[in-house]
Amino acid sequence: MRVTRLLPAAAAVLALAGCGSGGDTEAVPPTATGSLERLAAEVKCKPNMQTDADEIRQAICDNRDGKFILATFATDRGQREWINDAKDYGGYYLVGRKWVAVGDDGVVKALRGTLGGDVEIGTDHHAHSHAG
Repeated sequence: MRVTRLLPAAAAVLALAGCGSGGDTEAVPPTATGSLERLAAEVKCKPNMQTDADEIRQAICDNRDGKFILATFATDRGQREWINDAKDYGGYYLVGRKWVAVGDDGVVKALRGTLGGDVEIGTDHHAHSHAG
């Protein structure tokens, strides 16, 4: 199974999330590790599983900070390929060891305060211009 076919779900969550803002600079904890369920418990969300395969497990989560995708990967390479492909959809990515959380800026910053990790920003190819 090609991981890129899972990207539309991430794109849909990004579309629902809208745009966020914020300039919080808080101390970042050590990067969390563990299963999708353990990571979800850390950020107090009940994962709604979308994909449960050997190479990737992906769920939609919703907590007090907002809605986001949480995914865990069997390999570092699989994770990096998924992130590189997903970035074409824009959005914000909180990246840990074999896991990623995808959401708007505010959600990712809030999650980083609990899970640690590194923030990566996708490329939004949609123009914000209006004809008229």
